[in-house]
Amino acid sequence: MIESAVQRPPAEVRYAEELARLRAADESPRPPGWALSLAAARAFILGDARAGISRKFVGDPSLIDRALVVLATSRGLMLVGEPGTAKSLLSELIAAAVSGVSTLTIQGGAATTEDQIKYSWNYALLVAEGPSPRSLVPAPLLRGMAEGRVVRFEEITRCPLEVQDSLLSPLSERVLSVPELSGPESMVFARDGFNVIATANTRDRGVNEMSAALKRRFNFETVFPIADLGTELDLVATEAQALLRRSGVSAPPRPEVLEVLVTAFRELRAGRTGEGRPVDRPAAVMSTAEAVSVAHAVGLRGWYLRGEAGTAADVVACLAGTAAKDNAEDLARLRHYLDQQAQRGGQWPELHQARHLLPGTP
Repeated sequence: MIESAVQRPPAEVRYAEELARLRAADESPRPPGWALSLAAARAFILGDARAGISRKFVGDPSLIDRALVVLATSRGLMLVGEPGTAKSLLSELIAAAVSGVSTLTIQGGAATTEDQIKYSWNYALLVAEGPSPRSLVPAPLLRGMAEGRVVRFEEITRCPLEVQDSLLSPLSERVLSVPELSGPESMVFARDGFNVIATANTRDRGVNEMSAALKRRFNFETVFPIADLGTELDLVATEAQALLRRSGVSAPPRPEVLEVLVTAFRELRAGRTGEGRPVDRPAAVMSTAEAVSVAHAVGLRGWYLRGEAGTAADVVACLAGTAAKDNAEDLARLRHYLDQQAQRGGQWPELHQARHLLPGTP
């Protein structure tokens, strides 16, 4: 596979050079089965300017410390928070740092089955030879246990309760039973380095609430939205510019347009303006990840339609699908928000004047 043609390589591929340098210089003690020490893993995620390591996650450094310590124990790590707060990115970065591999991933959903978590069978071999290690097809959990690697379970609360509870024995006894086999092959014992990072967004709570038994096997850490405007603006600019480069756009995003975009997202998310005036909060998720997506769309729209970097009017045109989705009330809230922005300076008048671009606006 040609790396340059891959839309989003995993973290261990994107940052292979940094990981190699950290491993070569890492003289701190490592937990059994880990590819890096806690100090080196922390530097990989939060960055180290002296060592030339870029910062990849914007958030509370103490959260990273706690998360890494949890993974060095026999308890799993549960990352919870609002959608778009980079829980999945953080789990990917931690897995790449700890195991060197972040692709042992289970995507939770209503259709997720135990086969997709533990193992399945090559049915042609199963019919021809019966159950055997040769006909066994390992899923991420079995592979993680056998290889001593971190397994990522994305959106675990979207799975039915009985599917979630398939983690109980691997997390407590550190063993996975394969009852179809006999002898030593019927039990897979976790090797050093194995653990589970799960994620769940707070908007899914109550859909498939985790059992008390499974909760006891995890330490919970909350990932909060970025508190500082300048930090969030820098992050959106960096991520959007990287996406635009991969999309063939050479014009960088305009800082004044990004400032309007990020400010609008923050105010709609918080339900108030920077001056303290109330704003009707949309039901849609106004996260940093969504802001990056809109900034990417604005750049594409400006470049491929007019040959420039995108304007505040493009922000309005691209906002509807994010802030409104299929909710007519959210569209009305967004329209009302844009109606109130005429008195600000900078790019805000253009944003206000472009409100007619919203669907359904007369």
